[in-house]
Amino acid sequence: MHETRYTADVAALDPDRYAPVDHPGVTVPEDRRCWSVSWPGYAPVDITPPALRPLALTQHVPDWAERHATPDLVPDWAERQAHALVSFELERGWPLHPHGRTGRTGRNLGWWGENAAADPIVVAGTGEQRWVLLITRDDIGVVAIPGGMLNPGETAPAALVRELREETGVDLADQQPTILGRQVVADWRTTDHAWVASTSALYQLPEQVTATAGDDAADAGWFPFNTLDQLDAAVTAAGRTLYAAHRPLLQRALEYLTQQS
Repeated sequence: MHETRYTADVAALDPDRYAPVDHPGVTVPEDRRCWSVSWPGYAPVDITPPALRPLALTQHVPDWAERHATPDLVPDWAERQAHALVSFELERGWPLHPHGRTGRTGRNLGWWGENAAADPIVVAGTGEQRWVLLITRDDIGVVAIPGGMLNPGETAPAALVRELREETGVDLADQQPTILGRQVVADWRTTDHAWVASTSALYQLPEQVTATAGDDAADAGWFPFNTLDQLDAAVTAAGRTLYAAHRPLLQRALEYLTQQS
């Protein structure tokens, strides 16, 4: 690990060095994003929220987070790397984001390294009468796929069913989805040392079913789904914004459906 980056991580234990969780971080030029490229002056911004800072963790560990204040204290990196959806490297006990530097450090997610998620994309109908089931997230107010993090020990297929049921009331436990991919997503909480990787899966229904907003959802409903532009327009017309991190997942679903038609 480059000395300046490691120093920045240790210095971040100073509470005066934390930034708001939505801080965009320092700008990372594309030619310096790769970890193998030396960048002695790299000083990422720490966005760790109060509940996950070292002193707070000695007093209380949130039920959605691990207790380790820094990743070099994590004892099971070999197991985590073996089961990761997207492979990643360690340097001095610190996991490195698979896509390179992000401009931000610290942790605003439950786990250091990869945080596995499941995103069920439910599509009803065909052709011009094709719709996708989305929710409005109650944390950041954007329209998104009704997905979420895997619970400890949970498999992706189980999480796909659970998240869909919890957030929309739709139960597709008796259906076998098509796995579209496993990839790192551009989650708003991402840092150099903690990120989200998702299993995205497509469920196809002959027609719309009733959906009711549940956990983590302010609303749930169906949107026209023939192109991403059409979906964008429908979401905008509803006075909302499509979650940027889910756009590539929805585009992948559209491409699959186009190939199948």
